[in-house]
Amino acid sequence: MNAGGLSWEKLVDELRPLGDAMRARVPERLRSDPRIMAESMRLLLAGLARASSDALVGDRRHPMFVPELNIAQNIFQPNADTIYKSALIEKGGSYLLRGDRGTVRMIILAQMGPDTLRTGKHSPLLGQTDFDDLTVGEDGSFELVVSPERPAGYTGNWAALDTQCEKFMVRIVSCDWGAEREPRFGIARLDVDDAKGRLSADDLHAAFDEMPFITRVCALAFPTHVEELRDEGYLNKLKIFDVSQMSGLKGQFYYEGAYELAADEALISEVRVPQSYRYWSIILTNEIYETTDWYNNQASLNDAQGVVDPDGVFRTVISARDPGVHNWLDTSGYSAGAIQGRWFEASEKPMPTLRKVKIDDVLSHLPETTKRVSPQERSEALRDRRLAAQMRIIW
Repeated sequence: MNAGGLSWEKLVDELRPLGDAMRARVPERLRSDPRIMAESMRLLLAGLARASSDALVGDRRHPMFVPELNIAQNIFQPNADTIYKSALIEKGGSYLLRGDRGTVRMIILAQMGPDTLRTGKHSPLLGQTDFDDLTVGEDGSFELVVSPERPAGYTGNWAALDTQCEKFMVRIVSCDWGAEREPRFGIARLDVDDAKGRLSADDLHAAFDEMPFITRVCALAFPTHVEELRDEGYLNKLKIFDVSQMSGLKGQFYYEGAYELAADEALISEVRVPQSYRYWSIILTNEIYETTDWYNNQASLNDAQGVVDPDGVFRTVISARDPGVHNWLDTSGYSAGAIQGRWFEASEKPMPTLRKVKIDDVLSHLPETTKRVSPQERSEALRDRRLAAQMRIIW
């Protein structure tokens, strides 16, 4: 690399200040905890991984879907049931998506712009296309054209491209992990016929030059979020979380709150499930708002995994120790963090209640009909969960 170009040393030098930025961003009361500070470094690395994907293969003339959020890019608090993929696009272009829808619960394509990763500011979605509204072949095959105007003579699936759209994000929601068939799809330009060829030095340097800022945005966005919930009085208490101005999907309702539990304590969450819904789930995060590892711990439950009691109430026990009930959310070694739930296209938007009890007294606070599990059953369920989660396509 010549001295006039973007050198490796310059990239490293621009990443270096993010260490001090993260130390200042972590809530003051947590900075003396070496594990939390190590986790904050993991958050920086996750942000760098996200930035690297676009730097390596991002190209608006030749778009490609790359991982946006997942277990290895645990930024912006990903939902446990959702695989997020994104593609950079050029405003005003014409795009063809083709593939196999699979059998997952939902696939939704969102149009985004301006891109939060490149502005540092949140914006509402410009539009969304639900794959359940598309015409799909019996074998799951589909095509979708997204362009400013419907191509002449084209009668297939089409969505209008917003004039400000510069990025597509696809959310793939699965509830019965490992059993539902994962989708496969790609994207290509209809208005660009040339091969990609070799990138210029300027184009390469421009992509590398974005990495420090993208890393900063990804890693520093939410480490204070749980602390803010606590400061607002939502400790072991829930509130509405409005993400409509932060790329949230239309039709989705969120609730969340901070939690803190001693080793011998548990939170019992209770909510009457809406009469109709398309999807719901509940997850946990740690104190810097990374989603708790849902592959290797039962730290999330959805409407297919959880058991609703005969009275129509979904009861969940949140604790560090296994209470011996099916609907356990494992805090996974964290004494504090956040609880977040969501209802999607539900007939009601109920807010769960929380009660703190002693872990040894949990069963006395639950109905006799509560589904219980033995240690052996839990071990088998966790192994099956681990395998099923890894069968999801994230790369």
